[in-house]
Amino acid sequence: HNIVHRYEKRKLLIAVNCVAGLAIFFFGYDQGMMGSVNVSIDYGVNRMQYGHIDPEAKQVVVDNSLLQGGIVSVYYLGTLLGCMVGGWIGEKIGRIKVMALGCVWAIVGASLQTSAMNADWMICARLINGIGTGMLNVIVPVWATETASHTSRGQFVAIEFTLNIFGVVIAYWLGFGCSFVDNGYSPFVWRFPIAFQLIPLIFLLCIVWFFPESPRWLVKVGREAEARYILGRLRGEDEYGLAEAEFQDIRNVAELEKKSGKVNSYFHMFWDVMPKKIGGGSSGKLHIGRRVQLVIWLQILQEWIGIAGVTIYANDIFNQAGYSVFKSRWIAGINDIFYMFSTLIAVFTLDRLGRRVTLYWGCVVMGISMFLAGGFSRLSQNNADDDYLKGAYGAAGASFTFLFTFGFGATWLT
Repeated sequence: HNIVHRYEKRKLLIAVNCVAGLAIFFFGYDQGMMGSVNVSIDYGVNRMQYGHIDPEAKQVVVDNSLLQGGIVSVYYLGTLLGCMVGGWIGEKIGRIKVMALGCVWAIVGASLQTSAMNADWMICARLINGIGTGMLNVIVPVWATETASHTSRGQFVAIEFTLNIFGVVIAYWLGFGCSFVDNGYSPFVWRFPIAFQLIPLIFLLCIVWFFPESPRWLVKVGREAEARYILGRLRGEDEYGLAEAEFQDIRNVAELEKKSGKVNSYFHMFWDVMPKKIGGGSSGKLHIGRRVQLVIWLQILQEWIGIAGVTIYANDIFNQAGYSVFKSRWIAGINDIFYMFSTLIAVFTLDRLGRRVTLYWGCVVMGISMFLAGGFSRLSQNNADDDYLKGAYGAAGASFTFLFTFGFGATWLT
């Protein structure tokens, strides 16, 4: 029943990328979902109990920001654990089974979040959900790139980030629509957006079994005949020579990895930059360990820039800038739409300008934007009695928040 027997070449690659895109969409949705959930009255006041209701504005006023932030951030702890475990298990049982396992963890976590009755329940649920999401996030891009040809991998990366932010956009606008139910007091306002993520997860769990395993993993575990067949279907019968050459390259790399199996671990990946006297420096003249470290810390810095905070707490940011609860919500939604379209800029600029130049000008744009957004938002709060100044400073703060998000999507995200 595997689709590899029915489709080949472009049709098969499109099918693989659609499944990978569904998983990436789910991850984006899960990231953006809490932005609308956090401001739900029933969620923040009745269930999680980290705030009270402002009777005039009819919004949640946060009293315990540590609890609110802890509920949000424990999810990312789960994704870290899921990534570490998923990458290790993926080498043992294969990409497809890890994707299915990640779906099961995420489904359990999403179900527990949907039915959460208190903060302790929610924290445990988000940790479980994060583990499943981490497994998917670490293994799906690997599976997709290992099945794609070298000429289409860049295209997949561009599509991946666009679908990721598209998930954020859907999460925000779905939450915005649900906020009108029972004037925002109904549990439906936050339970339905959380439950919505079950749709792509269940669908992904059902269809992933019908897709081919990674040829690279099959070669590593000795299933070379199966790997050769899948590569032939992916590249097409009319390009048998190309598929065979790629198969031989994969087999040579697999043999090399077996010979250096002792240094092929998380420990050596982190420790390799240290001197040889204390066990480091095992990657030779190519300095693979140092290069891996640069990539890892670049990814960490990508999160420290503050984009996760802007994405999750956009409603609060625009509200602090002087906008009403209603206006803050739809401005946050528009900001995410800008964010999504900004990822397309990198498609045209990344290869022309290069990675370093793109990172440089992204830092400049985001640094100035973040500084001015914070300053103008503060000025808006300080002039709360003057409607004109409050509105002017608030608009300026919101504009530079838009520019920060746009700059990140066009540079550091990709």
